[in-house]
Amino acid sequence: MSFVTCQISISLDGFVAGPNQSLENPIGEGGMKLHQWLFTTASWREQQGLQGGARTADSDVVDDVSRNIGAFIMGRKMFGGGDGPWSEQWKGWWGDDPPYHVPVFVLTHHARKPLAMQGGTTFNFVTDGIHSALDQARATALSQNVVIAGGASTVQQYLAAGLLDELYLHIAPVVLGAGERLLENVGEPRLEPVEVVASPAVTHIRYRIAN
Repeated sequence: MSFVTCQISISLDGFVAGPNQSLENPIGEGGMKLHQWLFTTASWREQQGLQGGARTADSDVVDDVSRNIGAFIMGRKMFGGGDGPWSEQWKGWWGDDPPYHVPVFVLTHHARKPLAMQGGTTFNFVTDGIHSALDQARATALSQNVVIAGGASTVQQYLAAGLLDELYLHIAPVVLGAGERLLENVGEPRLEPVEVVASPAVTHIRYRIAN
């Protein structure tokens, strides 16, 4: 059965997005500070077809979390497009060639036909809950990993339901003060730290979850 994992950048005070999120600024005020460590890595730049970047411990972490992925699951807010029935014009934040390159299952209350994009990404819209999305993702991924991509509410639901095997936090030395917290409404999951990787830019902690 597929391993279910989540890797996400988070502030020192526990936020994965800043305050005042909007369609124009979906990650909130100051939220991009959480991801600056990523954009400077050679691995991330190579994945975007860019040159340069630093080959560091952070770059090695990017390589690690990018391997063996068979499917992603994300929430409606992460895919974007606002609330309510879908606009067929909205195809996500990522342009014609999204960075996923495998099937993506989007949790939503509003039905929509699958959306095939360039590079192997197909967005599938799931209206019957987190368990159905995971079953579909596992059927697609086979023995590869299923990644819970976000946002915070989606991660919370899978963690609270005991469906997450691993949580890999990238803790940026940033204090946002407000925004969207990650570890709320998740019950009392038993998190066991199994790996710590530190750099001047970020601290990576991998937790296994005892369900």
